[in-house]
Amino acid sequence: MSGHNHEHGPVVGGGVHRKRIAIALGITLAVFVFQVIGSIITGSLALLFDSAHVLTDATGLVMALIAAWLSSRPTSDKRSWGFARAEVLAATAQAALLLGVGLFVLVEGIQRLITPTEVASAEMVVFGALGLLGNIAALLVLSAGRGANFNMRAAFLEVLNDALGSVAVIVAAVIIWTTGFVQADALVAMLIGVLILPRTIKLLWETINVLLEATPKGLDVAELRQHILDVPHVLDVHDLHVTQIATGLPVLTAHVVLDSSCFEDGHAPQMLDQLQKCVAEHFEISIEHSTFQLEPEKHTEHEHGVHG
Repeated sequence: MSGHNHEHGPVVGGGVHRKRIAIALGITLAVFVFQVIGSIITGSLALLFDSAHVLTDATGLVMALIAAWLSSRPTSDKRSWGFARAEVLAATAQAALLLGVGLFVLVEGIQRLITPTEVASAEMVVFGALGLLGNIAALLVLSAGRGANFNMRAAFLEVLNDALGSVAVIVAAVIIWTTGFVQADALVAMLIGVLILPRTIKLLWETINVLLEATPKGLDVAELRQHILDVPHVLDVHDLHVTQIATGLPVLTAHVVLDSSCFEDGHAPQMLDQLQKCVAEHFEISIEHSTFQLEPEKHTEHEHGVHG
């Protein structure tokens, strides 16, 4: 016997965040145009790399916008979860892009340290400040929804990366302007990469774990199993799987062996209700999408070897 909570709401989607992402994308594209012009005028590596960051981040925001739209699409017979996982895929792609750009900046920065070139530091300050103002505006737009899902986290991280880059450009310009130390341009360009890599790697790891059907973070399967076993009349639990479709959407399936009396006196349906309430209410992470196969003791004779 399998059970489902028939009051499940729609799949968690990102449709409500599309407007925020779209506004942030528009601001980011404007910043990109200004900084490309600035890198041409000043000859700054830091400003050029920051422009590349902005373009990469704008691409990431486009993916985030598409994912937010897809996540809001209804389910169908062909896609029982709709496009809920689109936000995870988009966040993974954005993190991979940021990782690649960060590593590229480090390599190119080392080369520029060896062969430094003159830059127009005064103009760098102006274009760096314009970029920072745009980044701050985009961060304010995204900040309210940054913890909503992987997709919004990645979008916020994209813009935060841009803001760090703009700050770094301004710092490099001031150093060059006041000291004449032109290598500051390359050092700051490398700093842009170093600052964003840890957050990028963390997000990439978390999203890959979701795609690999890992147990949701913060949920102890051993504790969950024991809690089910402590329910009266439950003799065993096997084939217990807990995965995550998207942010805030954990899913559980399990085979639960019950005492034969549950089937003889007809209260197995009540056991099903109790088990579903157990996983939905007794843990920090509520699992509302749960499916239990209730089995009598003798059913183990018919289980295949892959069941454990």
